[in-house]
Amino acid sequence: MTFTNWYNRTLNKIWGFVEDRTAMKKWALRPQPDFTFKPSYWTGAFVAVAFFYQVVSGMLLLLYYQPSTNTTLTACGQPVGTQSVAPAAWCSTYYIIHSVPMGGLLLTTHLYGAYAMIFLMFVHFFRGYYLGVYKAPREFSWMVGTLLLVTTMGMGFTGYLLPYTQISYNATNVGLVLALRLPSVGPLLGPFILADGTSQGLLSRMFDAHVLLLPLALGGLLYAHIALFESHGIAPPASSDPLQRRRFTEAEDKKNVPFIPHIFWYTTKWGLLYVGVLFGIAALWPWNLPTYVGNLAAAGVVTEPDWYFLWLFKFVDFYGVTPVLAIGITNVLIVYVLFLPFLDRSKRTHPRDRPLFIWLATSLLGFFILMTVWGGETPGVQIQPLTVAWTIGPVFAVNALVTILFHWRYRRSYLRRLAARSGSFPGAYATPSSVPSGAVTVTEAKPVE
Repeated sequence: MTFTNWYNRTLNKIWGFVEDRTAMKKWALRPQPDFTFKPSYWTGAFVAVAFFYQVVSGMLLLLYYQPSTNTTLTACGQPVGTQSVAPAAWCSTYYIIHSVPMGGLLLTTHLYGAYAMIFLMFVHFFRGYYLGVYKAPREFSWMVGTLLLVTTMGMGFTGYLLPYTQISYNATNVGLVLALRLPSVGPLLGPFILADGTSQGLLSRMFDAHVLLLPLALGGLLYAHIALFESHGIAPPASSDPLQRRRFTEAEDKKNVPFIPHIFWYTTKWGLLYVGVLFGIAALWPWNLPTYVGNLAAAGVVTEPDWYFLWLFKFVDFYGVTPVLAIGITNVLIVYVLFLPFLDRSKRTHPRDRPLFIWLATSLLGFFILMTVWGGETPGVQIQPLTVAWTIGPVFAVNALVTILFHWRYRRSYLRRLAARSGSFPGAYATPSSVPSGAVTVTEAKPVE
């Protein structure tokens, strides 16, 4: 017997004893098929790990942070013996970086962790989009996930102001202008966001939203997302079979790998790797605190939001694009993603069978990447319509050409394979040997539940 087999058997015996004494099977998450033990199937778990780290690191930062615009009596990096004119919010951030043991590392990992969480959410979103996991019976799970993405972006927006630097203050004001100019909705949002109209009122509202309101919303949405995941189980691999079952039965669950201890330790391994990489990057490239709001030396600071809002920031630079139009188009995109399960009515989940929606996803991804880079390179520079057409147009045109070519190529190959197999497997779309372990073939398919 190898050490691995002995170790696994011993672990199963120990955990079997624990489950018997604690009835843990009744509240542990559901088992998962063998074919899911790949990082690509656990992008959602990575987002959850990133969220939990943000909660822990944020709670530690709260021990020292002061959400106040009033000046302090401490020097805050200025010559000893002089009174600071910097706001307390900025001074407390400076204190965390330079005076709290490992404070600079903690603050940097919290900042980079926010970037990582948003990036991982986009990876999770586009993976689900391309593989069609939003199809029945997982429509509401997709909609809750979309709200999670929007709420996470709100967390990033509200947290950007908290260090109270001049660049974050300017960028927040630009975002507020975009929101407050919305017809009907803008005047209603004004008193809620701006409070009494002072800088302190704005900072307090951003702080409250960042540490209380939005985390509560994220926690509730995350619970709903996991509950729906538990209800339906993990989505089977993408397929061209319109009759593919989209749920695993209770009998199949019993044959799958249990969540505790196997899946728990699997996700823990990747979670520890995530935290290790995050700390390594933060140690190599620590965040430098920009100057505070009101510093005369900050007069030439270029207004620029964090990377995940650069695309919208640059969009407003286009000639003829007003803040109302920019926010309106953004809302249309959110509504499109939110109701995507009801727009894509095809029962096939493989990307090759959904060329229109794949083209839309790839074009939007290319647009966001291009606009983010463009916004970082030329912030605040107005772009003429002809330049926009020659820059953005090829992204959509090339994506359309590539999507059509690949769809045509795969369709021809798919039809040839279907014709070749029709003699041995009447009506089949794939042989059992070509389907990953745990997937459901057409020979055992039932109507979509």
